[in-house]
Amino acid sequence: MPRTIPAIVNRSLLIHASAFFTILLTTFSLPAYAQTSTTLIHGLWVWKSPTVLAAPHAAESLRDFCKAQGINEVYVSISARTEVAEESQLVHLITELHRSNIRVEALLDSADADEPGKHRDSLVQKVQLIVQFNQKHRADRFDGIHLDVEPQQRPENKGPGNLRFLPGLADAFRAVRAVAEPVGMTVNADIQNKLLKGDATQRKMLLSAVPRVTLMMYELSGPGDGDTPAQQAEKAVSNSQKFLNMAYDGLSGPNLAKMVIALRTPDYLDHLPQMLKALDDANRSNPHYLGWARHSYNDILK
Repeated sequence: MPRTIPAIVNRSLLIHASAFFTILLTTFSLPAYAQTSTTLIHGLWVWKSPTVLAAPHAAESLRDFCKAQGINEVYVSISARTEVAEESQLVHLITELHRSNIRVEALLDSADADEPGKHRDSLVQKVQLIVQFNQKHRADRFDGIHLDVEPQQRPENKGPGNLRFLPGLADAFRAVRAVAEPVGMTVNADIQNKLLKGDATQRKMLLSAVPRVTLMMYELSGPGDGDTPAQQAEKAVSNSQKFLNMAYDGLSGPNLAKMVIALRTPDYLDHLPQMLKALDDANRSNPHYLGWARHSYNDILK
């Protein structure tokens, strides 16, 4: 039966109304602190969070430090005991940081999660605790998982070129993604430059296992070196470019992780902000470069 003109008009109105409400719902579902694809990451580690957050006005102090230093992402250390004991403090911290458009990632560490079985299961269980926290606190939720998994610290994994642990590490990253990504959390993993010295197959295994990596580019300089801040900045920039080239050499494809470059306070002291700015200025046009991170807020509190 042919459709009448009113039926066609009504159907058109319904389609346009549906599209309008879809756009409206999507717009209001996006948090105020969501970052665009062009925003460079400026991250900060916070270790020993129960101690840090126990101080008077700790959340407000951390928020103010982040705003002053241009930090838009914070990695807060979490253990099973921390999440339960400090729940109200974590909620308050996340609330304060989100109000200032600062993302918050749950920082989880392990030296053994590359090994299948109880060690990897323990890491995944920590991720599941964060998922439960988010379900309970939907307005004050963690935005992502930040992994500090360091199997290279174990004696059997030390030594140049020793990447025997890499397949297990990549599997651990994938196991975390399988839990975090379906509930809207990002996954970010700390890595060492040792991991970038593998062949193309090894580097592809690493960089396709997780969408973001943070290269801990430490101990390039020190206060006793005698270098000027300009010389330190030049060294930081040249090494960042070397490692970016090393990481992606011979690799292509849309599923490769992007990289944040991390520096630490003891290497540069008060000149650290200058070094971080130099990284952005030199690398912002590199499609693989995602920004910088500084280690760590705890050094500021000493």
